[in-house]
Amino acid sequence: MLPIKASQRLVYLLIGFLCFLFLGVALYLQHVGWNGVLYPPCPLCILQRIGFLGVGLFCIIGSIVTPLKKVSYGLAGLFTVGGLSAAIRQLWVIAYPKASCGLDPLETFINQFQIVQQLPFFFQADGLCSTTLPPILGLSIPIWSLLGFISFGLLFITLFFKSMRQNTLKKTLSNHP
Repeated sequence: MLPIKASQRLVYLLIGFLCFLFLGVALYLQHVGWNGVLYPPCPLCILQRIGFLGVGLFCIIGSIVTPLKKVSYGLAGLFTVGGLSAAIRQLWVIAYPKASCGLDPLETFINQFQIVQQLPFFFQADGLCSTTLPPILGLSIPIWSLLGFISFGLLFITLFFKSMRQNTLKKTLSNHP
């Protein structure tokens, strides 16, 4: 069995790699499609991609570069909250399609950034947030994204409290002769 610190590091690495797997699936659905249907990303999809990218990068950085561990895991948590917020908002817009007005101002805002100009295959928002696309394995893409962010958030919270408990135990043991 691995020591706790090593197993936590492996969990963060796994989360990082899962995020990049999710991004790969998103690109596949966008450019190749599923059952003959392409899934163009909307502005909220792009924000979720940025969330997965941030979580993935910071989990991997924190697992590899020990001095940056706390900051990296904290930033991964913030990207999780941001991605979760975008997924919830997208599900709300799908449930209430009249909230979306065709041309989304968020699309214009996102598509103006330099990184979108450099990597349009990854970051350019072309879809509408209110569009309901066919489900993948029974669930819509925003629900898959929501489940991913919730899972990562729960893992972060669990690992945080486990680490706090270990630190408290260490301090307690070091104070007793």
